[in-house]
Amino acid sequence: MASSSRLLALTLAGAVVAATAGCAPQDETPTPTVTASPSCTRDSLPTRTPGKLTIATDQPAYEPWFRQDKPDNGEGFEAAVAYAVAEKLGYARADVTWTRVKFDSAIAPGPKSFDFDINQFSITEERKQAVDFSAPYYLVRQTVIALKSSKIAGKTSLADLRDARLGAQVGTTSYQAITDVIKPAAKPQVYNSNDDAKKALQNGQLDGLVVDLPTAFYITGAEITDATIVGQVPQVGVPEAFGLLLDKNSPLTRCVSTAVGQLSEAGTLTELEQKWLAQVAGAAELR
Repeated sequence: MASSSRLLALTLAGAVVAATAGCAPQDETPTPTVTASPSCTRDSLPTRTPGKLTIATDQPAYEPWFRQDKPDNGEGFEAAVAYAVAEKLGYARADVTWTRVKFDSAIAPGPKSFDFDINQFSITEERKQAVDFSAPYYLVRQTVIALKSSKIAGKTSLADLRDARLGAQVGTTSYQAITDVIKPAAKPQVYNSNDDAKKALQNGQLDGLVVDLPTAFYITGAEITDATIVGQVPQVGVPEAFGLLLDKNSPLTRCVSTAVGQLSEAGTLTELEQKWLAQVAGAAELR
């Protein structure tokens, strides 16, 4: 990933407008506005608790996004991004409070118990009907992993996966990648968490599991050592990106997006990616 850090920074910056105002035409390169507003200050932001910033994520919080399931230690890519955004908004680490919210609960309509949530939420038009997103902080690819003994290990094409039993976590773009891009003959299995999905893979209930690329590298490198990366799912349409999730029409959305845009423009997001996701060197794309 380090070799593509400049491209990543430029693409993230160009996607800020798409995240906050809909998708721009593909033949145009939008220029984000990252000028801070006078109202985007710690004393003026209408957070849930005055003077404090409440940030949510799931439990468990997985590596390499977090470390040791402890978001407040600031270690891992998303924990570091969250604290960087907080700092841009004027909040010291002591002013940040973490809360735990399940992935599918966070993306559901209704009032939120947090100021923003960071949990590998891909920005989609469907989700934007129920929640707000910040500008993107990370571009992501979906990836198929399998046990080394699986019939799909070593396969190189989508056609090779048509007869595979595939699964993913509920409500994720990983599941959508199966249904919309891979399109296996068998209905994909859905799980409440990646932990449940990983157990199904280990127990032989699945031929392959779809997760984002950094998670794929972590699972195959540290958690299921007899698993392997089969390949990346082809990108279709607008590049998939993660954004911070906020309540629908949140008064914080503009300021949080501005903070993310500033971090992208300054190269901070690229630096954090290189620090925490440097082991993700890439994987072959399934054709």
